[in-house]
Amino acid sequence: MAGSDRRWIDDLAPEDLAFLKRFLLSSGTLKELAQEYGISYPTIRLRLDRLIAKVQLIEAHREAGPFELRLRALYADGALDDRAFDALLQAYRTEVAGRDAT
Repeated sequence: MAGSDRRWIDDLAPEDLAFLKRFLLSSGTLKELAQEYGISYPTIRLRLDRLIAKVQLIEAHREAGPFELRLRALYADGALDDRAFDALLQAYRTEVAGRDAT
């Protein structure tokens, strides 16, 4: 699917979709969701905040390719720090620019 035709939900990982489904089935009650997962309310709130950030990121970068979206999703999940994200994104863009130039 072309970047602008892609749906945000198509770029979510299966575990994000499972979380979203459980969130909806709990009627959006974070306290209930935290109990279901067996974790604290602040932890479930952080998970939801990261999912919101990921969806915002996907929407803001609709034209990005799969690799860049995955990289940005890892950053939104907290799996990459600022330096690692910036370095990997720059390396990727340099590689793509080199391919386009040939």
